Amino acid sequence: MATTSKKTKPLIIVESPAKVRTIGKYIGGNFQVSSTVGHIKDLPKKNIGIDVTNNFKPRYENIPDKKRVIASLKKMASDTNDIYLAQDPDREGEAIAWHTADILKKKGRNFYRVLFNELTKNGILKAMETPLPLNESKYNAQQARRILDRLVGYEISPVLWKKVKNGLSAGRVQSVSVRIIADRERAIYAFVPREYWSVTAMLAGENLPPFNAKLVKKNNKKIEPPNKKTTDAILKELKPQTFFVDKIVKKTVKKNPLPPFITSKLQQEAINRLGFSAKKTMTIAQQLYEGIDIGPGERVGLITYMRTDSTRIAAEAAYEAIEYVNKTYGKDYAIEQPRYFANKQKAQDAHEAIRPTVIYNTPESISAYLTKEQSALYALIWKRFVASQMSLALINRNSVDIKAGDYTFTVSGSSIKFDGFMKLYMSAADIIERNKKQEMMPELKEKEVLKLLKLTPKQHFTQPPPRFSEASLVKELEENGIGRPSTYANILSTIRSKGYVILEKGYFKPSELGFMVNDLLVENFPRILDVAFTAKMENNLDKIEAAEIDYVNVLSQFYSTFSQTLNLAETKMNSIKIKGVPTDVKCPECASQIKIKIGKNGPFLTCSKYPECKYSADYGRDEKGKITPAARVPAAEADGKVCNKCGLPMTVKNGKFGAFLACTGYPECRNTTSLTSSKQTKSIGIQCPQKKCSGEIVERYSKRGKLFYGCSTYPKCDFASWDKPAAKKCPECGASFMLEKSTKKDGDFLACSNKECGNKVTKF
Repeated sequence: MATTSKKTKPLIIVESPAKVRTIGKYIGGNFQVSSTVGHIKDLPKKNIGIDVTNNFKPRYENIPDKKRVIASLKKMASDTNDIYLAQDPDREGEAIAWHTADILKKKGRNFYRVLFNELTKNGILKAMETPLPLNESKYNAQQARRILDRLVGYEISPVLWKKVKNGLSAGRVQSVSVRIIADRERAIYAFVPREYWSVTAMLAGENLPPFNAKLVKKNNKKIEPPNKKTTDAILKELKPQTFFVDKIVKKTVKKNPLPPFITSKLQQEAINRLGFSAKKTMTIAQQLYEGIDIGPGERVGLITYMRTDSTRIAAEAAYEAIEYVNKTYGKDYAIEQPRYFANKQKAQDAHEAIRPTVIYNTPESISAYLTKEQSALYALIWKRFVASQMSLALINRNSVDIKAGDYTFTVSGSSIKFDGFMKLYMSAADIIERNKKQEMMPELKEKEVLKLLKLTPKQHFTQPPPRFSEASLVKELEENGIGRPSTYANILSTIRSKGYVILEKGYFKPSELGFMVNDLLVENFPRILDVAFTAKMENNLDKIEAAEIDYVNVLSQFYSTFSQTLNLAETKMNSIKIKGVPTDVKCPECASQIKIKIGKNGPFLTCSKYPECKYSADYGRDEKGKITPAARVPAAEADGKVCNKCGLPMTVKNGKFGAFLACTGYPECRNTTSLTSSKQTKSIGIQCPQKKCSGEIVERYSKRGKLFYGCSTYPKCDFASWDKPAAKKCPECGASFMLEKSTKKDGDFLACSNKECGNKVTKF
């Protein structure tokens, strides 16, 4: 540790105020501790702030909202010569450390970089005893990423404002993520189901209950009947055959535990197991890392740093886990030496995997000090790490081949011989596999003749590729090298907030705006929107951090091509504002071509002969992506109806979001009433759950045409829900109603309407 000033205590500066309490508890008597509350410098908001003619030099400015924070830091540092910069141990933290040093630099002042991988007493003291110099390579990697994002965002976005709509934005990584979702949606549109059939034989032995076997081969080649005709022929051939046991295979396989969590795997598992979003997962993990009060005077960081690509673990932590397993579960479940896991990416090996800082802080022992959500995520992290240091599981896997003439049927099953690590932790995939209904494995003998009880043919159709859930999109980004674990939550949040994608029943689909912007960017900026190119750029950032390549060269090579592409796009990109997007739909009023344009409320259909033909309408798409204009309402709907504000007759208008009645006194009277929503509103037979409300829940439709459920007394009562309420009290907390939900993982189920409860029950 550096020699301290005699005048004033040295100053430790962290990134988050929550860390101040945790660090101050252990070494606050010898140091001042303060925080920057995130970034304190950034590129300017009003201009690009990058001098592309001078080695891409960025022009950082103090963030206006941080004026008081900066003043406080300067005051605390006024009489000290030693400042310890202890921001998060990643690229963003390194950038904050450099910017803090720049603001507080002074002749004779010393700056030290301190990396807290865990906020425990030992972790803090050890880091303070071994301070490091500021890491310029890591800072350059962050600068390169920030400059690349600024160049793409600030130079493509104005083109979109000019050609499409004001306020739109493009992003180096976010736009590629939207493309992945859009490409999947088009693959779903283009998918043509293929028919196939299966055949199941119900069989019985002399002393056996009936069991099922599946047809898998003919003449030792895989068979999948394509249609009913072929299947009927197979059934005809099978009926006279003798069924007998041809081969029995029994084996025991070893199953290894998974490594401790890296950031992306934690996000995926928390989404699948706990129903957390990626953003929520990272927020809770940050809380666990920064410190929790687990008793009087005991504030401690419960997990190691949560932004990491590394599966590396400290030997002492592994031995502590082995000791715990031995004491708790016995020697059969413990291993003698730590189990280590290989890393895929060397450049991101700066931190350990995500693990508990103290094994004996078991989930049960500290649950009283945590929120329900903190407790759930901590238990997931704790169990995954401890399980990684437990014995292998042994799985019995048995299969039986049954012959019937030229055909082969099979029946298989598995059972756990020794649960090993699975006693403590199974992944979401393991749980799904365990819960699958499996045939009971019959006790058969080779050459045993079986009795055929029934042959059951069944028709199937291949399914289109699934839409991405949050978990599967994170996995897709990770596998393609798009972004980094620390950025996934922000990517998913950004593409939704920009209106480019919709999360519907847990799955992403592109909005019409997303489709339109994506198509323009792919056509005009193919390199920027290329998945492989984006992955290569992420790899270059890793190389910059590892001091293998120069960041200015990376930026220069990128910009030389990008600037040329940008110039072409400014002149050649289709102007949706002026020309619109042509469709194959004909105008119902004049038979001219319909185009898609974007208004202040989003995309809509309009006649290409406008203003001669004033047809316009909202639209949707069918399962094949074909455009379906919103239904028009005849003028007769206005017969006899008068304005309830001025008494003048009402007239039917067909707008971008469906039909509505408009006062003929317009523009003096602007009263309107939606015909679309009034026709589609209907009660679902449930009283409004809001206190002192006498209304009932009815179906409603948003301006975009999306179904939701609201109170019939709106706007007096503003109750609303995207999920359909069900007239069932929550058996866990007594909430007055539950919500109907459906996910790929859980199927149909009811979820408590009380977010603090989180109870789920089977719907049917």
